[in-house]
Amino acid sequence: MPESFWKLLRDTGTAHVVVASGTNVTMLASFLIGILTQYFKRRYAVFMSIAGIIVYVILSGFDAPIVRAAIMGIIVMFGQLTGRVTISWSILLYTTIIMLLVKPVWITDLGFILSFTATTSLMLFQKKIDSYLSRIPSLFREGLTTSLAAQVGVAPIIYATFGQFNILSPITNALVLWTVPYIMSLGMIAGIAGIIVPLVGRLILFVIFPMLFYFTKIVTILR
Repeated sequence: MPESFWKLLRDTGTAHVVVASGTNVTMLASFLIGILTQYFKRRYAVFMSIAGIIVYVILSGFDAPIVRAAIMGIIVMFGQLTGRVTISWSILLYTTIIMLLVKPVWITDLGFILSFTATTSLMLFQKKIDSYLSRIPSLFREGLTTSLAAQVGVAPIIYATFGQFNILSPITNALVLWTVPYIMSLGMIAGIAGIIVPLVGRLILFVIFPMLFYFTKIVTILR
């Protein structure tokens, strides 16, 4: 990725889209569960999905946001297996304790701080913000409410750390976030297909191109 484009993503508050994060873990878990339950009993599918998440965490280098999302996801999956109701605040608390017991130095890690702050802000504010913005089309509302809720907590930290904050970031995220699941899912399929039949992989990538073009144009215009 060119340095100029990476700077553009950072300046518009959309860098989280292209770095490994909790969103990736959530999408991976959903993809694995959706596919595996078609061929295996749910119990086996859950354990295989957990194994897939652990492999992803290892490949990603154990970044704090990914570890946080992985632990929370695994707790939720085990809760579904045992039939127990999982409470978001309890899961977040257990995850924090586990991570800091394993690696206490994470308490000063910016990625750790931002990840937990954003998660807490989403849990506190997203539903309320969503109710205020109910008239906005759902395609853009989810990205906007998610971004606004997360920014409530992370904006002061970002400003204190880097001395800058893009006020248009929530709008930019609202306009581009809807493309991310399609780009990631089709990109993964293209990668797998390309290993087997390179031409098929390239054809799938052409399907993604319009969304990538749209994404880059939006972040360029709203920088």
